[in-house]
Amino acid sequence: MNKIRLGLIGCGGIANYHVDHLLQMEDVEIVAAADPVMTRLDAMALRTGAKRLYKSHTELYDAEAATALDAVYICIEPTAHTDTEYRAIEKGWHFLVEKPMTLDISMAEDIAARVKARKLLTHVGFQDRYLDIIEPIRAELPKHRTGIVYGSWVGGIPMVWWWLKKSTCGAQLVEQNIHLVDMLRYFFGEPQSVYATCSRGIVEPFEKDGIAYDTDDHSTCVITFKNSVTATLFTGCYADNGFEHNGLTIIAKDMTIEYKLRKSSTFISKAETREYRTSVDQGLTLDRTFMNAIKSGDGSLIRSPYADAVESLRLALAANESMESGLVVRFK
Repeated sequence: MNKIRLGLIGCGGIANYHVDHLLQMEDVEIVAAADPVMTRLDAMALRTGAKRLYKSHTELYDAEAATALDAVYICIEPTAHTDTEYRAIEKGWHFLVEKPMTLDISMAEDIAARVKARKLLTHVGFQDRYLDIIEPIRAELPKHRTGIVYGSWVGGIPMVWWWLKKSTCGAQLVEQNIHLVDMLRYFFGEPQSVYATCSRGIVEPFEKDGIAYDTDDHSTCVITFKNSVTATLFTGCYADNGFEHNGLTIIAKDMTIEYKLRKSSTFISKAETREYRTSVDQGLTLDRTFMNAIKSGDGSLIRSPYADAVESLRLALAANESMESGLVVRFK
């Protein structure tokens, strides 16, 4: 393989985040792009040199021969996932998809099964798994008995249209705080149960571009894992007070670990305090890892393949189910 030939489906903010990294790679060429917003599509073409431009993912898939691309980056809002991944699978193209991959867990399970059958390489955008401050935590945890874990992602409202309605974003827990949901799984394995509540009434009613805000102002999830670990995860989009709330606190029997979201991890015991501060662009590491996997055909170093990411999505959607029913959701 010479240069890896990529197509972009969606040319918005998160696509440009990945393009920032891909343009640093001499062995990667972005040759095609699709977006219904022409200003975004034209800007992406100017930025990447992509010559084959399409108004929709359907046009891209219909026009590109199966041998034309090696992979696609699918960077679209949660409810825009229709046949997007299915068409990539049919073409035999590897793909990276941004989180949340869909709001339909049955669709996600089906896509995962088809990916496995075609032996395709996939990656989901849980880039925080590549932070250099995360692996020291994973190395330390097996040495200790952990009981209580708590964390939060609290801030304001990103003013993109799908974020304003729970039906199109899944609420902040699914759309944004799924990063910490995923990190809990990365640290502690698969959950046993989740119970969640949510509330509204702090954010004053408003509309943007004719779309009325109707999602949760905040939610609280209690997630149980094996080995006596109970995690409480707070999520809120009502606060704009300038205070940093985001990250996880892990209280082990003889150590406390403080993970400040994307900034640092601190290990506190009677004997010492150790701090690690991040020094890497975790998104660049994610994109480079995916490109290396495509070149070698070996996906073993991909930390968030589609099938694994399905389980993080399952947990986040189960929390929403618990909010609606008022009941504990248990996992097999």
